Amino acid sequence: MSIRAATAVGFISILLWSQLAVFTTLSGAVPPLQLVAMSFVLAGAIGFAYLLRSPSGFRSLVTTPPGAWVLGVMGLFGYHFFYFLALRTAPAVEANLINYLWPLLIVLFSALLPSRGEEAGLKWWHTSGAALGLAGTVIIITGSSDNGSSLSANSIPWLGYGAALGAALVWSSYSVMNRRFAEVPSTSVAGFCVVTAFAATLAHLGLETTVWPADTGEWLAVAGLGLGPVGAAFYFWDYGVKHGDIRVLGAAAYAIPLLSTFSLVVLGLSKATPELWAACLFITVGAALAAKDMLFPPADKSM
Repeated sequence: MSIRAATAVGFISILLWSQLAVFTTLSGAVPPLQLVAMSFVLAGAIGFAYLLRSPSGFRSLVTTPPGAWVLGVMGLFGYHFFYFLALRTAPAVEANLINYLWPLLIVLFSALLPSRGEEAGLKWWHTSGAALGLAGTVIIITGSSDNGSSLSANSIPWLGYGAALGAALVWSSYSVMNRRFAEVPSTSVAGFCVVTAFAATLAHLGLETTVWPADTGEWLAVAGLGLGPVGAAFYFWDYGVKHGDIRVLGAAAYAIPLLSTFSLVVLGLSKATPELWAACLFITVGAALAAKDMLFPPADKSM
């Protein structure tokens, strides 16, 4: 497969992730840990179905380093627990935008690491992008509620917003640290999904009361999560970043907040307000500015 085709595969995951908030919101009152477990059962099934037809079979799971297992499970389990908790305890679109600080955080964390022989460290565009992202988050927290009245400190859903920020921190940390295991094949994601489903099930049984989807629509939303944003997307993304143009994929990821917010508003799952679009603009532009090196890579001086 060509680099262009592999990059196109990575684009599929971006489109799927832009619908994560929609499916989660439509899944009803299923508790966060239960939703993680149900989604990752399907996600793992996708990978295992592929492994059964793969010439190497389950060998890739056996040879995966322990560190990759720990990082993979912590990343998948931790991120989705915080994300689903955020959408259960805060307005969907606001929590979703705070969560999508992760592309910005990935750029900031990556800037602290040496890359391609360049000097590591934060530059002005990194810090400026971070400031814009922070401004967008402040707008969300201090903005208007759904009924148009100003939120007081006591009415702000701090748990939900904190969980959304936790999701952003977990996913960005996982993504940067995962570069240490670039040699691990994409099929290992199937194992991470299954272990995540098992851990979430145990945690759910000990901490939550089981609430099944109330109707066919909610069941379909859960299935959509497991097959798409919490399933196939991980495999597409892993293949895309390993075999496609990672600069293009990294830059494209900053469109997710816009696509996700637009989907929530169009489907009537959230209201469009000036504060909402201002926050969306700040976060997206901030992330794009922080990613200046990926969007506009410096010319090779040796040429």
